[in-house]
Amino acid sequence: MLTLYHCSNARSFRPLWMLEECGLTYDLKLLPFPPRWQKPEYLQENPLGTIPLFIDGETRMTESAGICEYLAAKYGPAELNVLPDDPAYGAYLNALHYGEATLTFPQAVYLRYTVVEREPRRLPQAAEDYKKFFLGRLPLLESILETRDYAATDRFTAADVSVAYALLLATSIGITETFPGKIQNYWERMKERPAFLRAKAAQRQPTE
Repeated sequence: MLTLYHCSNARSFRPLWMLEECGLTYDLKLLPFPPRWQKPEYLQENPLGTIPLFIDGETRMTESAGICEYLAAKYGPAELNVLPDDPAYGAYLNALHYGEATLTFPQAVYLRYTVVEREPRRLPQAAEDYKKFFLGRLPLLESILETRDYAATDRFTAADVSVAYALLLATSIGITETFPGKIQNYWERMKERPAFLRAKAAQRQPTE
């Protein structure tokens, strides 16, 4: 049984969405956010105290973009993956990691200093700076969408899960309500995917 530890709309939404895109059966463990504070016993499962934690037999993974790459490569369907002999392979890997390292990282800092930290430790200026950092990194996606409908190639892949999650996070934590034209159109298409909607429904269960 595949197992995913998840907090609503957190980075673990990426593998949750991928599990649905792959049509896989899984055990979803819903936790309060942040779990390392609100459910400290979770540290016994994941010493980092972060989510996601994905378990597949002896395999244990904590990096959301890496889990998406793993699921696409191991469980398919084939169109979610891009193989090394495909001319789009480099664009696929770049978009997969752009979604996390470039688009989600500054949002994590913003979230920390506006919500996660207790009031005395909140840093409005740092939060505002990292909000601008995120918004300033969107033009790459805008340029990509000038020539194609998806983040890496001419079809939906795991890279779109990585990139579109960053857009989900931006809207859910209040960084922005809308995006520049082509990005907004892309986001509207992504959140209408049946697997995305199933993932959103799955996370509405009670937390443990």
